[in-house]
Amino acid sequence: MEKKQSGAVGRPRGFDADVALERAMLVFWEHGYEGASLANLTDAMGISATSMYAAFGNKEALFRKALERYNEGPSSYLPRALDEPTALGVATAILDGTVRTTTRPASPQGCMGVQGALTASDSGQEIRGLLIDWRDNACCRVRERFQRAVDEGDLPADADPGLLARYITTFAYGMAVQAASGVCREELQKLADAALRNWPPA
Repeated sequence: MEKKQSGAVGRPRGFDADVALERAMLVFWEHGYEGASLANLTDAMGISATSMYAAFGNKEALFRKALERYNEGPSSYLPRALDEPTALGVATAILDGTVRTTTRPASPQGCMGVQGALTASDSGQEIRGLLIDWRDNACCRVRERFQRAVDEGDLPADADPGLLARYITTFAYGMAVQAASGVCREELQKLADAALRNWPPA
């Protein structure tokens, strides 16, 4: 009697989807959305284009999954930073996390959420919009945390949570661009420290 094969019908075989997605994330992180060609992606993932489409969908769908992985991995310092007990602690943790993530020796330099947005053609507009929303969402979460700090008296009553959130996130993304340009971790850390010297007192 013929042995019945187990597993879902049509499921791609012969590769680890988790490993492949990690490799795709690194390609997008290094080259951006448009700079990452199909050949770059499939070579790095170790699979054929057919297997990539079957497992992850088209290039845009793959990028969205890779961005989710980036959020859960390299960029996971943000939700942890928001749990810091003080607004200054939050700001410090965000900038320190940015420095660490954008200068990791075994990873591309810079930030996937910044590098990925460097698109110019019509084909990249959906991804550009996705990443604008991604950055705006991060700023909104920081603003809400700083508003709580004002309400709790950790920040002065006249402090502007929105302005402080925009300041920290803009500075963080600027450091990511500097990291991608080759600025070293030590120099970026000095910039982060300098950015917080005039933080509003409680």
